[in-house]
Amino acid sequence: MFLCMKTDCASAPPSSRPRSAPLSTITRSSDQGGNTGNDKGEWSTAGLRRHHALPCLPLLGLLLGLMQAQAQTPAQAPVELGIDTLAGRGWRPLAGKRIGLITNPTGVDRRGRSTIDRLRAAPRVKLVALFAPEHGLRGDSAAGKEFPDSKDPRTGLPVYSLYGPGPVRKPTPKMLRGIDVLLYDVQDLGVRSYTYISTMGLAMEACGEAGIEFMVLDRPNPLGGARVEGPMLDPRFRSFVGWWEVPYVYGLTCGELARMINGEGWTAHRCKLTVIPMSGWSRTMTWKATRLPWVPTSPNVKSAETGLFLVATGVLGEIGGVSIGMGTDMPFQCIAAPWLKSDALASHFAGLRLRGVQFSPVSYTPSRGMFQGQRVSGVRIRFSEPDQAPLVAINYYALEAVRQVAGRDLFALALKRGQSFQMLDRVNGTDSVRRALQEGRSARGIVASWKAGEDAFRKRRAPYLLYR
Repeated sequence: MFLCMKTDCASAPPSSRPRSAPLSTITRSSDQGGNTGNDKGEWSTAGLRRHHALPCLPLLGLLLGLMQAQAQTPAQAPVELGIDTLAGRGWRPLAGKRIGLITNPTGVDRRGRSTIDRLRAAPRVKLVALFAPEHGLRGDSAAGKEFPDSKDPRTGLPVYSLYGPGPVRKPTPKMLRGIDVLLYDVQDLGVRSYTYISTMGLAMEACGEAGIEFMVLDRPNPLGGARVEGPMLDPRFRSFVGWWEVPYVYGLTCGELARMINGEGWTAHRCKLTVIPMSGWSRTMTWKATRLPWVPTSPNVKSAETGLFLVATGVLGEIGGVSIGMGTDMPFQCIAAPWLKSDALASHFAGLRLRGVQFSPVSYTPSRGMFQGQRVSGVRIRFSEPDQAPLVAINYYALEAVRQVAGRDLFALALKRGQSFQMLDRVNGTDSVRRALQEGRSARGIVASWKAGEDAFRKRRAPYLLYR
């Protein structure tokens, strides 16, 4: 997911911020500043939440039994995705319009049915073009591998690449010709370096330039909506793996982020934005709580839980010097090397008392990547309370742990190898982390340095939140 692209967009003045929309509304923010409200720019979705009355039961014992079972296992309404909301409203926002769709295999409804198929079967909806982000329409392209435009063999529709060849990263005027609405239905991870959100915002900009409506079918943030962690993006380090001025973990759904991008004027041209919300999702939910099926978001993220580990060790993997489990069935879940002592490393992490996460001894032989074919030892990360555990911080506690337990400074060794840290700075969105490592600052000190930015971002994002 890591390819840099410099921005040539002029900074636009910030707009008036939209007020937070109620959970039961389909929100539309206009190109006049992103304001939303219950007026002609909004569709009511009263009835999204279905309430089923308990049927009359002739036997009091059966009624009491049902009530007792309900008390023991509280029922949770299933999460309905933006595509489900749209279908539930009879596809009215798209009626009679020619539709382009940015999607990949993750574009499914809550029953796992493809958004492509649902739109093609929808009455009075004409799907005319498909657009593919990194990894391609079918999700089978490797990270960082560009691909050309093509024709989808299943539907016969044109597939426009938003990941090359060359500098192409957003829809061109030619691609948008003949389209009334460009839809976005892609599941991301809630991590700034995951390039799907760069694609989304740049497509919004292209629609603003072309005067075309942009519609987001909202989806959960797999890491939850409460978690905000990591360094803020310094605009000097803007790239395709870090385009928006948000923390590394930003705690927004794609729909909320789209509202923020439009409202804050982060693109050169604001678009006519519509967000089709979910029902039944709350900010404290991680993916497991949604009970939705998981479709791999990229080749190495085969489960929603993998996203937690990617955040916890991705920066460590960028520095190198240890295996993080690649080439095993534990990608991003390990910290290991031939010269590490499992028990000593596990004991060190236990002494940190990090909430919601354990580090257990592990030994394995990776089939590819760092230390391919060699036996390595170290620790495996396990999250007991994923919503409470720190994620980004683990990268820096791990660097410190390896230095203190094994006497190896991975960052210093990388410098000695002449390793370039350009991508590290881009992923972090700043060079302040690298400079702190060079100065030998403690992990706690590095993590504490992010707090002011995290707190300021929480306040700045508040007007754009759609869910409690």
